Amino acid sequence: MPTPDFAKMQETLMRELRLMHYPVAIKYFFDKAELDAFRKDHPHYSPVKPLTFCQAEIGARMEGIAVLMEKDKLGCTNAQFVFGWKGLDDGEIKSHVKYCTDADQAKRVVEAKPRLPEGELLAVAVSPLAQAVGTPDVVHFYCDNMQAYHILGDWMATQDQVKFRPSMSVNSAACGGNVFAYNEQQANLFLACSGSYNSGKTERGEINVAIPGGHMDALVARLQKRIDDKGGAAITRLGEPFPGADICKNCPLIVFKKEGETAKA
Repeated sequence: MPTPDFAKMQETLMRELRLMHYPVAIKYFFDKAELDAFRKDHPHYSPVKPLTFCQAEIGARMEGIAVLMEKDKLGCTNAQFVFGWKGLDDGEIKSHVKYCTDADQAKRVVEAKPRLPEGELLAVAVSPLAQAVGTPDVVHFYCDNMQAYHILGDWMATQDQVKFRPSMSVNSAACGGNVFAYNEQQANLFLACSGSYNSGKTERGEINVAIPGGHMDALVARLQKRIDDKGGAAITRLGEPFPGADICKNCPLIVFKKEGETAKA
C-alpha cells in the first residue's frame, strides 16, 4: 500500500482549515536501525540546550523544521517520565502536589499518565507533516475550537466512533496527550498544561488535537470529498469555506447577495 502524500495533505489542511501552525508529525523511535536511517537520510536539527518536548515542537509547527529529541536533550521531567526515560520518584510526585489534594493523590495522578514502555524509546522526532518520513505515529494539531471540531468530527466519522472520550492529565499535555493517542490508537483532545502554555508558546489559547498517523489519510479524504461535492470544507455550513459564515445559525440579518441576483431566502 503506497504511503500517503503527506505534503499534499498538509497543504490541504493548512488551506482549508485555515491553520496557523503546521500539523506536527511525531515519530517515536524504538528501533536503532530506523533511527540511524533517519539520522543519515533525513535533514534535521537538534536542540543546542535541553528543551521541553513542547518547545521542540515549536521548531516543527512554527519554523517548519524537523527536530530530533534524545534523552540528553529533553529538559522536562514530566516528558521524561511519559517517554519512559525515568521512573517514578519523589521529585515527580512533589511537582504535582500543587494540582492535588495531597501527596497520595499526586502519586496516583502521575501513575495514571499515558506512558511509553520504560527504557525502550531511543528518540522522538517532530516535523511538519509535509516532511514526515513514512506514516507518523501521531499528528499533533495546535488549533482553535472550530478547527478542532472539524478535525475530530471527521475522525469520528471515518473511524465509526459514535462517542468521543478524550484523555487529559493535569500536567504533561503535549507529551502525554500524544502518547495517549499512540498507545490507544484513538484521537485525543486536550488543553495546554502550564509548561506548554508558557514554555511551549501557546498564549493564543490553542487547543491540542492528536490523531493517530494511520488515520490521517481517511480523515483528509473525507474533508476533500466535502470540498469536491459541496464546494467547501465546512461541516457546520455546507458549501462554505472554513471557517465559513461563523455567524448565528439562521440569522435573518447576515445575508449577502451577488449584485444583479435575488438574495436567497
